[in-house]
Amino acid sequence: MVHVITEIEIRCTAEKVSAFASDPDNAPEWYVNIHSAEWMTAKSLTIGSLIAFKAKFLGRELSYVYEIAEFIPGERMVMRTADGPFPMETIYTWQAADQHTTRMILQNIGNPTGFSKWLAPFMSIMMKRANTKDLKKLKNILENR
Repeated sequence: MVHVITEIEIRCTAEKVSAFASDPDNAPEWYVNIHSAEWMTAKSLTIGSLIAFKAKFLGRELSYVYEIAEFIPGERMVMRTADGPFPMETIYTWQAADQHTTRMILQNIGNPTGFSKWLAPFMSIMMKRANTKDLKKLKNILENR
């Protein structure tokens, strides 16, 4: 099993961080490995929304579809793969650290199958590295707007 937790503090309100980070159209801007996000359902983020992502990870091109399973603006969003290389859940949590600072927690939980399951420890390390870069990039974007 892969379970990676990464967090960062961003000098912006939870509403601002949540609004930007939860918008799939912004994903290619702050996720280092994501190249595109395409809405498969109406362009309104609600439970059941489907978004197709294209990314590059560990030298491989990946295509997968996330379904929004939970969304509480300014607090939490849960996405699960509806299609893709292996089952994955991504959880965003936003917590006010103070009046002007938000702690964003990014979790990835997955269960690789077949040959991929032997790579799980390596994948966890690489995902942690990528997530750390992603959150730093998100912080930079939001704090410099």
